[in-house]
Amino acid sequence: MSKYGALSLLCTSWKRPRQSSRRQYPLMDVKELLVAVASSGLATWINTTRGAFAVVEALHFIATATVFGTILIVDLRLLGLPTTARRFTAVAGETLRWTWAAFSLAAITGPLLFTTNPVFYFGNFEFRAKMLLLLLAGINMAVFEFHTIKTVAFWDIGKSPPASAKLAGTLSLALWLSVITFGRLIGFDASAMQDPFATL
Repeated sequence: MSKYGALSLLCTSWKRPRQSSRRQYPLMDVKELLVAVASSGLATWINTTRGAFAVVEALHFIATATVFGTILIVDLRLLGLPTTARRFTAVAGETLRWTWAAFSLAAITGPLLFTTNPVFYFGNFEFRAKMLLLLLAGINMAVFEFHTIKTVAFWDIGKSPPASAKLAGTLSLALWLSVITFGRLIGFDASAMQDPFATL
């Protein structure tokens, strides 16, 4: 064997342990993570304790309904409905505190519901669409809060809101209606979710 052949063999044998060591410690894939969540103590408690799932789901529905109801009031005011005689800042100030309180409750109960059947939820089209729509609703709100609201002094009362404010209100209504629609569609797969409310 030539000295070049021996050197090549030595380099090859030196590299092999590194490659095999990577195979010994594979990263946890998404499915394994979801299975781990499903078998957690919290998920087991919700799934096995009588009434726990129903209570969590009911609280999530109430929170979602409150979020939409309060946002609806603000969005209609952005569209100049039913009147512009009341300050937008007053309407928003009185309602959005309830919006954030309800959203906080939804943000707690939502993940709790997810833990009960994460593999199903993760692969469910309606669930993914709902999450995407929530993200878009958040972006729409951020644009309004950091840009559009800066001109509120000019249309706070007695004047029709500008096109940018009306657009924000229209998009908000459309996105939140879509969130609720897709969220409700998730529940129709009763066999996968074992959801007592799915057929209602």
